[in-house]
This record gives sequence, structure tokens and C-alpha cells, in this order.
Amino acid sequence: MTLAHAVTFTALTVATGVAAAQTRNIHFELVQAARTGAETTVRALLDQGANPNSRNRLGDTPINLAARDGHVGMAKLLLERGADANLQNLAKVTPLMSAAYGGHTEILRLLLARKPALDRIDRMQKTAMMYAAGNGHTDCVQALLDAGIDVNTRYSDDTTALMWAAGYGHASTVKLLLARGAAVGPKDSRGKTALAIAADEKQLAVANLLRTAGAKE
Repeated sequence: MTLAHAVTFTALTVATGVAAAQTRNIHFELVQAARTGAETTVRALLDQGANPNSRNRLGDTPINLAARDGHVGMAKLLLERGADANLQNLAKVTPLMSAAYGGHTEILRLLLARKPALDRIDRMQKTAMMYAAGNGHTDCVQALLDAGIDVNTRYSDDTTALMWAAGYGHASTVKLLLARGAAVGPKDSRGKTALAIAADEKQLAVANLLRTAGAKE
């Protein structure tokens, strides 16, 4: 190899390395912009070719971060640009779970329109429905039911959405679940019904709702 060839080869190698670094950086910058809610920056980076499914060290994608923080415009943009609504982070949390946990109903509906898996379980053995019901996000619970989740689905430890809502005293969510056909009688792995769980947690208003509903079954 002549000196001229060596110089040319070195220059090409450096250029390739710089290009690769720039590519890596643009993906990193996209996730950072999503984390801070900088929608304009996210749009610009996507326009420059950033991968909408880039991840940070925790495995979070931009759509998972937008769903977690309730950035509706950003979530819509990312989904339009090809963000995968099913990707889990290292804790196996999906964008659907993130939106359900935070009660971000509009984002949840945007995600549901993409037909994501509804039964994914994270490392805590929880699903989107469990988070929505346990946090009393009634609109999210309704959206998940409308998407096809059976109101009497049994989750980890044989719990139901009704049990999760009852244990935390979320009366409006309990009312919705009952109206949609939730059964009061099922027992979890400890042998406790939703009524027993509400009573144990001293959620008296919810216990009365369930007692009345149980008498009608």
C-alpha cells in the first residue's frame, strides 16, 4: 500500500467512524428529547432519520416515555412515524402500561388504535388493566374494556380488576366495573373476594357498593 493509499484508507476509516458516531448520537438525542418532552426536537430528529424505536439504558423507547409522562402530541407524532406500541423496557413495561399507570387516557386510546397486546405482564406481574384499576383511572379502565379485555379476567394471584379497584377504594372505577358485568363473588389466591379486600383495607364506601351488588347476584 502506498502512502497515498494509506492516507486515503485512514481518511475513509475516520469518516466512517464519525458517521457511525453521529448516527448513534441522533438516536440518543431522540430518547433524551422524548424524556424531557421536547416535541419540536423530537420531530426534527425524526426528520433527520432518528429511529423512533431507539432505546435508553433502561430499555425505554420514546413512545414509552411519552406515554409515561402524558405527552399527547409527541405520542401521536411517534406513532405516525413508526413507533412500536408493543416494545417493553427492561422492566417489561409497555407504553400501554405506562399510559394506564399515569391515567393518560388520550394516549392510551392512541395506543389501543394500534392494536397492541393487551395481556402483556411486566416484572411486577402486572398488566395495563391492573395499573388502571388499581390507580382508579376509570376512563382508562373503560377504554381497555372497550378494546376487548374481559371484565372478569383473572390476573396474578387470581385477582380481578374489581379487586384492585376495591382494595384502593376507587368507587367510580368499581361502579364502572360492576356496570360492565364484574362479578363480586370470585376469590383471589388467599380466598378473599373484592368485598373482603375492601373491608380489610377499610374502604367502607366501596365495601357497601359491593355488598349491595353481591346481594343482587
